[in-house]
Amino acid sequence: MVADLHAHYPMHLRPRRATLSRMLRFSERDWRLRLQALILGLANRIGNYRTFFSGPRVTIDSMSAGGVQVALSVLYQPFDEMDLSKAYGSPPGSGYFGDLTEQLELVENDIRDNHGDHAMVVHSAAELDDALRDGKIALVHCVEGGFHLGATPGEVRVNVAALRRQGVFYVTLAHLFWRQIATNAPAIPFLPDETYNRLFPQPQNGLGELGEVAVDAMLTEGVVIDLAHISPSAMDKVIELRDRHDRGRTQPLIATQVGCRLGTQLYNLSDDQIEKITDRGGLIGLIFADHQILDGTPKKRTRKFRESFHFLCRHIDHIQQVTGTHEHTAIGSDLDGFIKPTLAGLHDMRCMDRLQEALFSRYGATVTDQISSGNALRLLRGFLP
Repeated sequence: MVADLHAHYPMHLRPRRATLSRMLRFSERDWRLRLQALILGLANRIGNYRTFFSGPRVTIDSMSAGGVQVALSVLYQPFDEMDLSKAYGSPPGSGYFGDLTEQLELVENDIRDNHGDHAMVVHSAAELDDALRDGKIALVHCVEGGFHLGATPGEVRVNVAALRRQGVFYVTLAHLFWRQIATNAPAIPFLPDETYNRLFPQPQNGLGELGEVAVDAMLTEGVVIDLAHISPSAMDKVIELRDRHDRGRTQPLIATQVGCRLGTQLYNLSDDQIEKITDRGGLIGLIFADHQILDGTPKKRTRKFRESFHFLCRHIDHIQQVTGTHEHTAIGSDLDGFIKPTLAGLHDMRCMDRLQEALFSRYGATVTDQISSGNALRLLRGFLP
């Protein structure tokens, strides 16, 4: 069984097609959403799908075929993060949270209406166990980007509490661009870190006021903080706030779709960052992107599964060397999250069976179970409502 800490299932969902009579009554917002869906569909074909017509990498059918029984289903609204009506670095808009909850409902409706016999959205540890017992794929909501959470401290607190009630497990605080929440590490594959930093300058303070409020609200409500995408200064600030709030160190910090910094990429975790996360009971999910996994090698792309597995194991082994255990390593594929090119032979959810077989051959049953699902399930059972 595989549990994936970061999979973009919602990315391929679209609003239902409207009848002609309803289209005639469409508001300006309805037409804007339709246009965004068309643009996103084209972007998926170019930046996500293996070929223009191959379709999504993350579907219920492909998860079933690959033995993926748990997926942290990533809610993300790219048009809000890249809001062209605002200047770069502007604070979030109040309407972003409504867009996020609409996507959450879209996922719920899609699973209920189209896949109810084979999958369910789970909102609690009890529902997770029910899904596993019944042999169903369990989707767990998560959010990528703190910019979704609100435009004022009051909105952020109310919205984080609402997300917790809806079963959201974690929020990735930073993402691709500075939006007054948390500074981020460069993560756009075709832009070297130096180029990104020139094009998209960020302050040195790490967290904005809304970011500090978001951290406090997540710690208060029990929503796990995901440190993927975050800059070193912002990570240090989050850890400081977390340790001050949670002196018993009971609430984990995680990094769901990353690699180890075996080269120079700021996005990947340094040994010190690995220790800070794992010392606080956290998990590190390994991404399936060539860009991050090949950090520190002269290669730009993988060509065969054997090659991909070799480089992925460099990161698995490095985490074990730093921490002394495999109890903090998991899968966080980021499939359909615009990480193309992906690791060869790990191009969609159907390939997870192949990965498990290779892990078993190299590490044996116990470690394979830990990395594939055991570590993730332990965290989910402990911190879902």
